[in-house]
Amino acid sequence: MSNENKTILEIDVNLICEFFLNVKRQGPGSPDVTLKALSFVDNLTEKSLIADLGCGTGGQTMTLAQHTTGHITGLDCFPGFVERFNYNARELNLQERVKGIVGSMDALPFEEEGLDLIWSEGAIYNIGFERGLNEWRRYLKMGGYVAVSESSWFTEERPAEIHDFWMSVYPEIDTIPNKVAQIQKAGYIPVATFILPEYCWTENYFTPLIKAREIFSQKYPGNKTVEELMKFGRHEAELYRKYKEFYGYVFYIAKKVK
Repeated sequence: MSNENKTILEIDVNLICEFFLNVKRQGPGSPDVTLKALSFVDNLTEKSLIADLGCGTGGQTMTLAQHTTGHITGLDCFPGFVERFNYNARELNLQERVKGIVGSMDALPFEEEGLDLIWSEGAIYNIGFERGLNEWRRYLKMGGYVAVSESSWFTEERPAEIHDFWMSVYPEIDTIPNKVAQIQKAGYIPVATFILPEYCWTENYFTPLIKAREIFSQKYPGNKTVEELMKFGRHEAELYRKYKEFYGYVFYIAKKVK
């Protein structure tokens, strides 16, 4: 694998965490997109239990909390993210209903059939889309929902450069119809599917990262690992600029039915 196609997961995880603490979002998205996805979820009450898996510092979680009345647990494997998550919850006076914990999405600390909603924006890839849908399902109540955003192809064919890049970093990327078929196979009803707007990538993700890279490069001059991380980010942004009509994030909302 070339350095250009080096996956971010091969770079020191502590440095990744520290770097992304310099931005509000750890991936593409927006409050509007979070609320649009939430609009397809029914029957949430003050007694509802919600889990946000791969929550990061909780940008989307705080939006969820401000538009629901249930209890939300954010889970992330990076302690630094969870610390910032809980700080953000306190700042918004949400700490009575919103709590971040350190944990792994492949060993969830929840009761089986105890959750009303599982949320995961741009993070299910860490365990894999199909595996996540299948393993997380047992933690949902009957009639409970899962809502995830996931990298997806918009076309059946695409240029070799972008195809090869995604095969190197996330081979499970697939077309929207194939993702929906995986949802059905895992025992859910597909409720809604929509593509995230371009600004979720450009204004809300790539643009803030420019300043974050400046800060980080100044803090760690000459650090080869940091240089690799900065290089990956610039390459990712350039590929999106060139090939955004072929791929992006798609929100998938589904309901457990059996």
